[in-house]
Amino acid sequence: MSSAAATYAARRYAMPTVSEVTRISLKNILFPTDFSAASNEALPFALAFARMYGSTLVMAHALPPDPHLAVVLDRVPEQDNGAWQETRQKLDALAHQPMFAGIPCKQLVDRGDLSDIIPAIVGDEKIDMIVLGTHGRRGVCKVVLGSSAEKIYRSAPCPVLTIGPKAAELAPDWKIRSILCPVDISADPEVVLHYALSLAEENQALILLMEAIPLVPWQHRDSVGESSRRNLESLIPPHARDWCSTEVSVRWEHPADAILKVAAERRADLIVMSVHKSRATGLSSHLPWPIASEVVSRARCPVLTVRV
Repeated sequence: MSSAAATYAARRYAMPTVSEVTRISLKNILFPTDFSAASNEALPFALAFARMYGSTLVMAHALPPDPHLAVVLDRVPEQDNGAWQETRQKLDALAHQPMFAGIPCKQLVDRGDLSDIIPAIVGDEKIDMIVLGTHGRRGVCKVVLGSSAEKIYRSAPCPVLTIGPKAAELAPDWKIRSILCPVDISADPEVVLHYALSLAEENQALILLMEAIPLVPWQHRDSVGESSRRNLESLIPPHARDWCSTEVSVRWEHPADAILKVAAERRADLIVMSVHKSRATGLSSHLPWPIASEVVSRARCPVLTVRV
């Protein structure tokens, strides 16, 4: 048996399950913007979630940090600063567009690097989800405000919905009919499953659980695949089948390629996956740092990442 197959076969323990699917609460959704076309392509998705959950949309813009001057000058109050006033006007104009009808909205202006100020905003405003627009640059996916999207979704204490350039094409008629949830059987997938199942229940959507197990020789794939499918099926609580359709899938490609291929083949409307704060180790882990980055930058649908 190959080392990959042996590693998978050795994972024998009580499988975690979601005993009860409770509705997630998204009271406040954070939408960072720099007013560019790239960032605002994520806005319809933020509004869709706000309508779905009756959320308040918190729009935020980060002004550049104060320059370090050799001579200390008196600080101009933010409300008297031209850039601050211009930003407030742009946020107000955006919030008064017809697409915001019926959605409570709040505008914030802060100064500094976005990835540094987001944790404070999340804490102060009790944010339950962040919606980011990204250029989808490979390797280092940079959010349009100049900081790294990857840095944000790996450090944020709440789930992050990232909208890449290919996913933006789905707006404005985007609906959640099918959800792809790649899981790592060797880790505890309960947190990410909770979000995927709750969203599936909210939208009466198909949920597709998948596991990618690379480097398994063909002669061992039948046994490894059968074991994986049983494990995946055991993750779905019995009562969930009353309100959503479920399927399981086992793939042999590299995890990022497997996720993207299944998402394309099944026309997934949303990918829900977990990410680690730092680089993960282990052959079977779905989520070492390049994998989430690849999925976010190349996916043709929004990607909801949940940090574990």
